[in-house]
Amino acid sequence: MIDLPRTPSFRLDGKRAFVSGASSGIGQASAVALAEAGAHVVCAARGVERLEATVAALRARGCSAEALVLDQSDLGALEAAVRGQVYDVVVNAAGTAHPVTALETTPEDFDRVMDLNLRSAYFLSVWAAEAMQEAGTKGAIIHISSQMGHVGGAGRTVYCASKFGLEGMIKAMAIEWGPVGIRINAVAPTFIRTPLTQKTFDDPERMAWINDMIKLGRPGEVGDIMGAVLYLAGDASALVTGTSLLVDGGWTAD
Repeated sequence: MIDLPRTPSFRLDGKRAFVSGASSGIGQASAVALAEAGAHVVCAARGVERLEATVAALRARGCSAEALVLDQSDLGALEAAVRGQVYDVVVNAAGTAHPVTALETTPEDFDRVMDLNLRSAYFLSVWAAEAMQEAGTKGAIIHISSQMGHVGGAGRTVYCASKFGLEGMIKAMAIEWGPVGIRINAVAPTFIRTPLTQKTFDDPERMAWINDMIKLGRPGEVGDIMGAVLYLAGDASALVTGTSLLVDGGWTAD
């Protein structure tokens, strides 16, 4: 009898995960995906009520989860919450968008987006990887980026700058941390229906344009992102680092 290869496991039993932005949208969906795969998930977010409701719902499903109230843009609070804590998986889904043209952008607009989307992502990665390396943990760091980290968009100048920066950061960190077995990647979605994007989804004209740009003819739901996060979190992606997994329905195929 021949010796057939075995499919790598997508299970995360015994793993400890951290998910930021976990109270809603893509972050919440990521926390569910990891928890249902067997990980203990530390769910971090600013909003206490939605965060506690998310953790309670996960526990009601038989999952292992705990809540951590955290404003990720506050680097002092982020460092206190993450530095020295060993996680097998870290998912950064905290982020913000401020649709404004380049000529209308104020320094305050710029700083608000960059502080959360790039600055906090940088140091979350550094502190998570530092703890992984000291513990000898070959962990996975996953950032929720965007298709706008690969293409431009009108009125998205600051957002694009933050996501292009995030994508470049990931590539450089992958080079530095690859030798110790720490992987870092991005998931780059198209427009996903979340509380943050609902205003866009309520605009018929804008939705017609979005559906025309997405080759599969529809925008995304949070469930479309869960499989990508789970793949990058575990052994199935053991040779994947420094890359961006586009979940964009073909938006960037042109």
